Amino acid sequence: MKNIKILFLFLFISTLSFAQNSNRIFKNASLQKERVLNIEVNDGMYQIQFYNSKIIETFFIPKGEKFNVNSHAVVLEPNAIEIKFNETLSSVEYTSKGISVKIQKKPFQISYFYKGAEITSEKQGYFKSKHIPLELVKGNIVAEETEKIEFNLTSKEVLYGAGARALGMNRRGNRLALYNRAKYGYEAHAELMNFTLPIVISSKKYMLHFDNAPIGYLDLDSKKDNSLTYETISGRKTYQVIVGDSWLDLVNNYTDLTGKQPLPPRWTLGNFSSRFGYHSQKETEATIAKFQEEEIPVDAIILDLYWFGKTVQGTMGNLEVDKDSFPDMKGMIGRLKDKGVKTVLITEPFIVSNSKKWKEAVEKEVLATDTIGNPAKYDFYFGNTGIVDIYKTAGKEWFWNIYKELINLGAKGLWGDLGEPEVLPSWVSFKNKKADEIHNIYGHDWAHLIFEGYKKEFPNERPFILMRAGAAGSQRFGMIPWSGDVNRTWGGLQSQPEIALQMGMQGLGYMHSDLGGFAGANLDDNLYIRWLQYGVFQPIFRPHAQEDVPSEPVYRSDKAKKQAKKSIELRYKLLPYNYNLAFENNQRGTPLMRPIFFEEDDDKLMNNSTTYLWGKDFLITPILKDSVKTKTIYFPKTGNWYNFYTDEKVEGGQTKTIQVEENSIPTYVRGGSFIPMTKLVQTTDNYDGNNLEIHYYFDASAKKSRQKMYNDNGLLSQAFEKGKSEILAFEAEITKRFLNIDFEAESGRYWNSAGKEITLVIHNVNWTPKKIKVDGERKIILVEKKMLRIPFKWNPKENIAVKVSLK
Repeated sequence: MKNIKILFLFLFISTLSFAQNSNRIFKNASLQKERVLNIEVNDGMYQIQFYNSKIIETFFIPKGEKFNVNSHAVVLEPNAIEIKFNETLSSVEYTSKGISVKIQKKPFQISYFYKGAEITSEKQGYFKSKHIPLELVKGNIVAEETEKIEFNLTSKEVLYGAGARALGMNRRGNRLALYNRAKYGYEAHAELMNFTLPIVISSKKYMLHFDNAPIGYLDLDSKKDNSLTYETISGRKTYQVIVGDSWLDLVNNYTDLTGKQPLPPRWTLGNFSSRFGYHSQKETEATIAKFQEEEIPVDAIILDLYWFGKTVQGTMGNLEVDKDSFPDMKGMIGRLKDKGVKTVLITEPFIVSNSKKWKEAVEKEVLATDTIGNPAKYDFYFGNTGIVDIYKTAGKEWFWNIYKELINLGAKGLWGDLGEPEVLPSWVSFKNKKADEIHNIYGHDWAHLIFEGYKKEFPNERPFILMRAGAAGSQRFGMIPWSGDVNRTWGGLQSQPEIALQMGMQGLGYMHSDLGGFAGANLDDNLYIRWLQYGVFQPIFRPHAQEDVPSEPVYRSDKAKKQAKKSIELRYKLLPYNYNLAFENNQRGTPLMRPIFFEEDDDKLMNNSTTYLWGKDFLITPILKDSVKTKTIYFPKTGNWYNFYTDEKVEGGQTKTIQVEENSIPTYVRGGSFIPMTKLVQTTDNYDGNNLEIHYYFDASAKKSRQKMYNDNGLLSQAFEKGKSEILAFEAEITKRFLNIDFEAESGRYWNSAGKEITLVIHNVNWTPKKIKVDGERKIILVEKKMLRIPFKWNPKENIAVKVSLK
């Protein structure tokens, strides 16, 4: 959406910076309830506690201040673990079996270790810094003094995090504002975007999470003095250090701390019809009819702001159906539902002063206020506006009642736009909070409001909450984030893998882009095709754009439509594999898109975002430039890799230049892996988890391999926890004479297990098997194109074995 913005002004030059650590004097150390370590110093108190052996928290309470116990991000409760306390004349040590902290008494310093090796240390610890503003801009207040916490870095550390940015994977060397702000029409470089998270991830496999909401900065060694500095206007002087034995373990530990993403409805993984926007009921239904006429699968349609008004400006905040344009919204949603298409409706937190809801919002006192208690009003692109105060009980209830009406109308998804918030002057007041204190968590708390509403009033339904801004921990509210108003150019496409990979590392595994690009009237079929080919292997498949150029494949050229259809069909065939990725994310926080260095720790891979893993077993290299004929790809040494389309083998541990095809992007599968697929359906409503193609990529070097596949009805909230799901397991073992593949199933207590129609497809069979047995029964099956297709029925209440001779 177009952004006309007041410039964010939290820009300073430091005129006085004093390191309190040089004058900080250790006084004493004590244990509080055998769990919290208190370190008294001359200017305050440190309190340090373990959450577990891989997460430790430190907060500082300056003299004269009270500790704010409320965290917007952390939900984990400290576990009772074995901890040792030891004090000597020179230091205090507080250790677990994993992470430990050492406090040097003089000069005062706090250092952190994992399994005996130092990971990081405070450089100056907490201190204050005076500033002179670089620039004064109307509508913003500049803090005269900020609070900082500074850490030491080693010279070779690569740094990730700080939210969604387009900077390159290594973010070291940047000073980055923590102030959520949309960047309209960005391309390959954008320093400030919708999600600015106070998180730093090191290539040494530790994270620092600064557990504080107000605006500020992260300085990732911009002065090149091996320093990392968190700076803020106010709030909690609290941070957690999180470590991991692997990258996946690190992300799992962080999402244990801040919450796991609920499993979304299965239709979330289908194709969306979306644009800015559908002006009428007739246009909406005609678009879905066109998809069905062209036999292009589709699962949802998203209605932008025209559902509540005919114009872009002056109608925001109506939040009720425009009967002229949508005379039978409930009937339309019902008819679309009958076709397997779910309706998603946009909403914004802004109520413009000439909207239908303005008078009601004022009377019910649900809006944020100015300095004298009147509804805060200010101008932005969409009109003269107020903003809902979601921190007041009245504001929260009022907003949720609107959502409840939309859900009862039949909406299956809710889109929260402009939640940075797009424009929020510093003088605006919320319940007991100033604007700059809640600016970065407004979208987070907005998602929380919707998520809790669903839990209370629609407890069996999985919400779909699409949001443009959030904070650390927003994933636990089911937030589906997207990367904002990217330009419809090759430069816009080039930044998307980096943004999605970075956000997955920071817990938000469903970060995705407007496929095809959003901003600009660029009708480039090659760009559109390549973006959608990439979209097959990003978390959400959602083409979306300004209406100058159609985002939907059904309205594109024959060439673009044909290639887009292939991409969408592949997306649907991969539903079993992709749904299992969603389950892994729900259980362990595992990103759906994973940086290549998750697979192989190597310095040369730490900056690579152009090749990544989709789940564990796909190696993906998007085509990010026009007219690319060849592509040089590094294939990790952890296995051999097979071309998904041709089965051509590439040995791992090498860099190879491959020919690029028009019909696909370079896609490789790990040798020895199982890829569960399904027959093509036109909507996930018709998906049948009992009819599967299980593709096994034979590789003689992969002696043993195992893959699980999660399945449920795709809709029930907490189906796994309620015992209404099943997990299928496929296990391969290569012996001297045979390839043995076992099929097992584990069903939840209340899951009605059904028989399966399985086609096992074994790839890379370059021999003629003399014996093929299924459950002990001999089969005669011919090898075709180096593939064996073995169909059989499987009762998942019993294990079944397939045996193929290697001669």
